[in-house]
Amino acid sequence: MRWLVGWGNIASGPSLAQGGALQPVGAQLIWGGPDPLWAVGDWRPDEVRVVHADGAARLAVLGCCGASDDELRTGLLAARGGALRHLTAWPGSYTAVAQIGRRLTIAGDLAGARPVFYTPWEGGTAYATAALPLADLIEAQLDIGHLAALLACPDSPEAIGDGTPYQGVRRVPPGHALVLRGGSATDGFSDRDGRAYGRDGPGGHGPGGYEANGPYATSNRADGAYGAAYGDGPYRDAGHGAGHTGSRGARRGGSRDVIGYEPTASLAVAAPQLDPGQAVEGVREALIEAVRVRLAAPRYAPEAEGPGLDPGPVPGMGPAERRAARGAPAAGVGADLSGGSASGTLALLAAGLPGVPGTPLGHGTEAGERLLAVTFNDLATVPGRVREAELERARVIAANPRLHHVVVAAGAEVLPYAALDRGPLTDEPGPALVSAERHRRRLSAGSADHLVGHGARQVLDAHPARLADLLLDRRRRHLLRPATALARADGPSAHSFFVPFTVYRAARKLARTPYREGVEAVASKLLDRHFAEADGAEGDGVGGAVGASLAALAWCRPGPAARWLTGEALAEVSVRLETAAARPVLLRRPGERRADAALARHAADHRVFEQAAEIRSQRLHAPFLDNQVVRACRALPEALRVQPGARASVLRAVLAGAGIRDLPPGWGTPSHASHTVAARAGLRHAIDDLIALFDAPLLADAGLVEARVVRKALRAAADGERLPLDGIAELVSTEVWLRRLLARRGTCWTGSAAPRQRAVAGGVVPRPSL
Repeated sequence: MRWLVGWGNIASGPSLAQGGALQPVGAQLIWGGPDPLWAVGDWRPDEVRVVHADGAARLAVLGCCGASDDELRTGLLAARGGALRHLTAWPGSYTAVAQIGRRLTIAGDLAGARPVFYTPWEGGTAYATAALPLADLIEAQLDIGHLAALLACPDSPEAIGDGTPYQGVRRVPPGHALVLRGGSATDGFSDRDGRAYGRDGPGGHGPGGYEANGPYATSNRADGAYGAAYGDGPYRDAGHGAGHTGSRGARRGGSRDVIGYEPTASLAVAAPQLDPGQAVEGVREALIEAVRVRLAAPRYAPEAEGPGLDPGPVPGMGPAERRAARGAPAAGVGADLSGGSASGTLALLAAGLPGVPGTPLGHGTEAGERLLAVTFNDLATVPGRVREAELERARVIAANPRLHHVVVAAGAEVLPYAALDRGPLTDEPGPALVSAERHRRRLSAGSADHLVGHGARQVLDAHPARLADLLLDRRRRHLLRPATALARADGPSAHSFFVPFTVYRAARKLARTPYREGVEAVASKLLDRHFAEADGAEGDGVGGAVGASLAALAWCRPGPAARWLTGEALAEVSVRLETAAARPVLLRRPGERRADAALARHAADHRVFEQAAEIRSQRLHAPFLDNQVVRACRALPEALRVQPGARASVLRAVLAGAGIRDLPPGWGTPSHASHTVAARAGLRHAIDDLIALFDAPLLADAGLVEARVVRKALRAAADGERLPLDGIAELVSTEVWLRRLLARRGTCWTGSAAPRQRAVAGGVVPRPSL
């Protein structure tokens, strides 16, 4: 796991500020001084870049960034004037840290795949791109309430807020930046109601005029008793106490602000829509530039390719198979090739763009000019028409002479829920933990730089709630095609004729439902344990794709694992939702808000996937989650996005603009069925181990579930009963993550001032205080 960590405005002695008495284990110092910054992990030399401007300003960019040094300096100067958005406008996926005097700015990305975490520490603020090091730093305990919210409403920011599984460690929301300023006696004040106000930031980007309980920005606040008003905002600091009447902030530790850098659209007036052709052209340019940045990066040859590491000839195995068995990636650039539209687009773009996908010396990808395309073939599940069609499309695409196709075949040993007793500790729990062994088998046959199509569905497809946005804009005629497509999605039935009317009625209801009323309704459903309509199983008397779409037409909804939580846990999440509903928020359209929440949840799961399936010396690249691509996709008109097959048509246009027009029949067909079949097969194969896992689960010790109820659900799902498999995966992954967390050894810090205990000290999971 790679991460960066630093702090600003701490009030301790100079030895601690300079990092002499405390530093991360295995870190390289990027810059020292009173506000040090480290990079931890196996960062490549070209992934850590530092530029300076005018002596007092410097910028560190960590990750894959396509900007030149001059462009980085220009962005640093713009950030000095307050234009923080310039730090996120370069192609690639990276984290930018700008220091201008004693002001530090750490910019997160738009999707949330490159998050930023922070915590109060030593009178200042420590920040990192991983939550676990900060939890170790402050010796944090588990936040059971956050775990309950993560299981009950995983894609609802109203329930999750800015929390993490560790008490006191908070997350900067997507599209925001953390700004740390050195303190002064006149930085801020609070009124008699305890609302803290801050002075305007440079260039109008400061939070001046925002109340401290605002939804997406925190205000400058004083330390201790002078500070942060209500402490209940979803994306702000809490627990600093109420402000005193008209008191001035002493600010010995400086200020901490979370500031959004993206412009927000008005709810009353629709944002101007781009021409569909122009919007698709923008997506094409952004996606091609994102792939080109990966191809232009220096080639990296893994150490495992060195002499003396190959065991020699093995009957039936060539060099590539022996390398995959060792778990070492090939040199050069590769891509997933599953037969789907997202991975196929990235593979064809990487193979067709000018340049050399492989290595200049011809290592790794045969001739050195061929991109390594990896297809996974599951031998443990019964082949069906859907899976066979995917494999055939992958074979046709791989006929490209610049693609070197590798098919990775595996059996029951890599089904979901296999090898749960081994694996790395991730920063947070996520469903990817149950299928990590499956991913590792596929990725071990890939390249040192491997492209994956994660995020395409979230950034290109229209969330069903966007149908309500169309009604708000009085575009009723655009609902006809998606509603008709839903009527045909589940085949002919007695309800097919009424589906368009049902969808229109649900979209109109959402468009007329205020945000507060919609969130409070979900809080009531949690208390009443009403989950059938929420997860689409029996919504409005229909199921399948229609039921799922109707369930998604809401401001907020319970997650698939909520039905198995205890009443106490659901009550705590319900209180969180009611508190969020009563809080003033930035008004947005329901479709935009739900789509952004779904993207943030997927990006968080992708980050867990990266850590759980990590192979040393390999980098996974998800261009669809880049800032540049996300912005271009957001510019697509809603009327275009809600059309059936919109994602496939947009990606066809992207490939056509790159000169690739000959695509196999059926390209762009959704392929969720094979994943569901594999999940159920893995559940049946591992049922005995899962029952043993929940014989005495830590989730039950924390008061979140009853072991008997979960064991019953596992047996029912293994027998083929219709239950949400995603919810079962979330329960199992959270239990596995808790066990790995409590069994970990060592800490992330070293030095004479290092904490004496690690996170979750003592190895006891506390029960929630309800």
